[in-house]
Amino acid sequence: MSITFIPCTDDALRYMGRIDKAKTESFRFIYAGSQVTVAFRGSSISAVIANTMMSSNEMSFGAVVDGELKKCVFDNGWDNHDKQTVLIASGLDKDKLHTVTLFKRQAAYHYFEFYGFEIDELEGIEKYKKDYSLKLEVYGDSVSAGEVVEAVENTASCDPEGHNGKFDNAYYAYPTITARNLNAEIHNNAQGGIALFDKTGYFHLPDAIGLETTWDKLSYYPEGPFSEWDFSLYTPDIVIMAVGQNDPHFEGGEDRDIKDPGYRKKWKDKYKEITSELMGKYPKAQFIFLLTVLMHDPEWDRAMQEVTEELDSERVHYLGFTRTGKATPGHPRIYEQYEMAEQLTAFITNSILKG
Repeated sequence: MSITFIPCTDDALRYMGRIDKAKTESFRFIYAGSQVTVAFRGSSISAVIANTMMSSNEMSFGAVVDGELKKCVFDNGWDNHDKQTVLIASGLDKDKLHTVTLFKRQAAYHYFEFYGFEIDELEGIEKYKKDYSLKLEVYGDSVSAGEVVEAVENTASCDPEGHNGKFDNAYYAYPTITARNLNAEIHNNAQGGIALFDKTGYFHLPDAIGLETTWDKLSYYPEGPFSEWDFSLYTPDIVIMAVGQNDPHFEGGEDRDIKDPGYRKKWKDKYKEITSELMGKYPKAQFIFLLTVLMHDPEWDRAMQEVTEELDSERVHYLGFTRTGKATPGHPRIYEQYEMAEQLTAFITNSILKG
C-alpha cells in the first residue's frame, strides 16, 4: 500500500471550533468538539497527532466515518509528547468518496496537536463543503462539554468510580446535539469544573481559573500558555451562557452563598460585564442564559434570570429546562443530554428564529 500524508494546512480540510493555527506543521485542538473534516477516496485513514498535556486519564478523539461514530484511543502523553499515528478506519472502498470528521471528545484537560491525515491508496481528495444555517457559540461547564455522558448505566445517579475520562464525548453534549438539529456550526467553549470567578469552581485546582479569565482566550491553561482569541474569526448568531453549576465551590473551604445580597450583586455584575463585552463583539447575536438538569440550588437559576432581566435587552433570553437542577446528582447521560437539546432546539426555533 502507498500512504499519502495530507498536512493540517491542506485547503481541502474544513475546521470548526477555536483551534490554534499559529504553527504551520500542526494545529492545536483545545476545546471540546473542535473538529476537522476531510472528503477523500482511499482504503484507510489515520490521524497523526501528539498529546501535549500530561494526564493519567484515558485519552481519545472521536470520528464520524461516513456517518458512523467511532472512538479512537491514543497514548495519553504521560511519558512523552511524541507524534503518534492513530488508525481511524480501514477496509474502505477506495473508489468511493468517504467523509471523515475527527473531533475532540474531551475538554481541555488535554490538548493535542493535529499534524494531518495519512490515507492509504489515495485516489483523490476533494474540498469538503457544507452550508450551515446558523452559527452557535457556548460558554459552559462539564455538562456542556459532554463529560461522563456515556456512563448510561449510571443514568439519574452519581458518576461511576474511576471513570477517568473514558465516558466523555462532546458529540453527545446538548449544545452539539442542538447544533446538529439546527444544521449549525458550533464553537463549544465549555470546560469541566469552571465557574464564573477565578479561585472558585474546580477547573485547574488549586489555582482555579474561571470564565472571567477564559472567555476571550484561545489557549486557557497557564501551562499552555494563555493566548488571546481573535473574535473576528467567528461571529455567532446565538450565544449560550451556561456557567453557574460550579460557582458555589471555593477551595478555601467555604461556599459562595448566592443568597447573600453582596455576593449575589458581585456575581451578577461580573456575568453582565462579560455578556456586555460579547454583545459588543457580536452586535447582532442573540444570547440564551441557562443552567442544566444537574442538581443544584434553584437560587442560582433565579440569579441567572435576574441577570437577563437587568441586561434589559431584546437580545438576551433565559431558558429553564423542564427539569433544570433536579434530574440527576451525576453528570447528565446521553438521554438527559438529548432531553435538554430537544428543549433548547425548540426554544431557538420558536422563540428566537421565528421571533
